[in-house]
Amino acid sequence: MAKPNSRSTLIDYCLRALGAPVIEINLDDDQIGDRIDEALQFYQHYHADAIEKVYLKHQITQSDIDNQYIPLNDLVTDVVQLFPLRDNRNTADSMFDVRYQMHLNDVYNLGFMGSLVEYEMTQQWLSLLDMVIDSDQKHISFDRHKNQLRIDMNWTDEVSVDDYIVIECYRILNPDTYTDVYNDYFLKKYTTALLKMQWGMNLLKFEGMQMPGGVTFNGRQLFDDAREEITKLEEEVRLNWEQPVDFYTG
Repeated sequence: MAKPNSRSTLIDYCLRALGAPVIEINLDDDQIGDRIDEALQFYQHYHADAIEKVYLKHQITQSDIDNQYIPLNDLVTDVVQLFPLRDNRNTADSMFDVRYQMHLNDVYNLGFMGSLVEYEMTQQWLSLLDMVIDSDQKHISFDRHKNQLRIDMNWTDEVSVDDYIVIECYRILNPDTYTDVYNDYFLKKYTTALLKMQWGMNLLKFEGMQMPGGVTFNGRQLFDDAREEITKLEEEVRLNWEQPVDFYTG
């Protein structure tokens, strides 16, 4: 069985699944392209296998400071957090820094001072305190359609041109780079169902028309069958492969 590894081979696979070349599939190339785009959009929005967790570094430019936002690639779907910014002009790592003192006091011998459970609870408590008092934590706002990550801070004081920041986010796997995406089981089934529904929709206007030899067009049956398949596939992906709605914290 041929494994689709590109947009064109995925189209060929789906058309064969519908009966081509034995049966003529009444679809225009533009209609096929639209349904492929629709299938990829749904797959990338709901299927966990379509995205990856990445850490992106960004070098601050004067344009970022003027605009007070960072432009992101349109493949980024969600931003989880921005790693704390440290002001290089301050000695945040010095022994007089409160964070340094807190973690210094956390260093003790497990063999004499308590159990691993107590140590883990202490670590969690210190992490909570650090999160509360750490002024470097920023409120962020990400709009996917704008491809902009807004950071609520004093840009002129807290960052400088050529500084780097690191962003934890989720990004779509580009199918043109990772071609195995085109061979995804769900994507193949869903794309085939969308093409089938489009085919049935095209034949609806010929419903009841009788061809020579007594053959009758039945676009309605194709359309209804495809719509039922699509409903089942969408329910399946939402139940089995969609990330929880509160999965992203940023």
